[in-house]
Amino acid sequence: MNNDISATLLEQVRRANAQKTPLAIVGGNSKSFYGRSALGESLLVGPHQGIVDYQPKELVVTVRAGTPLRILESVLAEQGQILAFEPPHFGSKATIGGTIACGFSGPRRPYAGSARDFVLGVRLISGSGEIVKFGGAVMKNVAGYDVSRLVTGALGTLGVILDISLKVLPRPVYTVTLAFEVGMLQALEKMNQWARQPLPLGATCYDNKQLFVRLEGTTSGVKAAQKVLGGEGVGGATEFWQTLKEQQTSYFITNELLWRISVPPATPPLALPGRSLIEWGGAQRWLISDAPTPMIRAVVNDCGGHATLFRYGNRDGDVFTPLSPMLAQLHYKLKQSFDPNGVLNVGRMYSHW
Repeated sequence: MNNDISATLLEQVRRANAQKTPLAIVGGNSKSFYGRSALGESLLVGPHQGIVDYQPKELVVTVRAGTPLRILESVLAEQGQILAFEPPHFGSKATIGGTIACGFSGPRRPYAGSARDFVLGVRLISGSGEIVKFGGAVMKNVAGYDVSRLVTGALGTLGVILDISLKVLPRPVYTVTLAFEVGMLQALEKMNQWARQPLPLGATCYDNKQLFVRLEGTTSGVKAAQKVLGGEGVGGATEFWQTLKEQQTSYFITNELLWRISVPPATPPLALPGRSLIEWGGAQRWLISDAPTPMIRAVVNDCGGHATLFRYGNRDGDVFTPLSPMLAQLHYKLKQSFDPNGVLNVGRMYSHW
């Protein structure tokens, strides 16, 4: 069945390439809010589902792009394993292909690694209608590994992901969440101080009232770290991190503009109006603000970071930070290499390709 689906997808891409007509890649459609609006006829990847190969002892799984994220995580859980980058779903129909195409990672990202760090290989359809494979299914066979990473977060502009090979990890044996009542500056100082110590950190979050830190690992290691840090234990912590990851906390329940800001972790509080929430040890700052876009990007740029309009904005505008001429040219050349006639997810990242 899936061979038929991949053949159908391949034929649709080849036809679009020959006619130079755009295609908009659709998986579970749970992340359609992210990025700009893509042009063209829908290319439905969602039916391309199933686990191709899973080797728990090797900590490697190969899965078709349309496979629901919840099903993949359920299969891994049966073996006591997880996707260590803790991807958000943003909806029950989330697929692993959409997750990798968006490059989304959750609260554990700064301490375990990003989605890109766990991609071992991909098989995809290029814009010119060829099935190509990069990387491998095991850590010792990773020729083309960097190209697999390049596809991660490219929003489908470089190819239609068919299959993905991922490294998985064992679920932490023991987990504790602690809370500290501190101000924003002190919270940033603590997160950066902890990052320099050999602590089993699993997640951090500052909600403008409390600083939360998740410790995870061996029972002895977590308990030892808990004694060092102090703080108050948090009940219902699993639900707390789950709702934070899925943006279901009260902070995210809004129709106002939501910015995702990436800056060096030690960056002081940003001089921007609005309501903020800090994750990833200070490296990810969420901002709800009606401040002008040029103002937000100028402040963030001065800190060595970048700002993405994550939700509720004009999806036909500059969602992502505009590239410098040199970087724009590099991106364009990459796009031409994978998709010479510009048919895949045209306009999803930037207006001109």
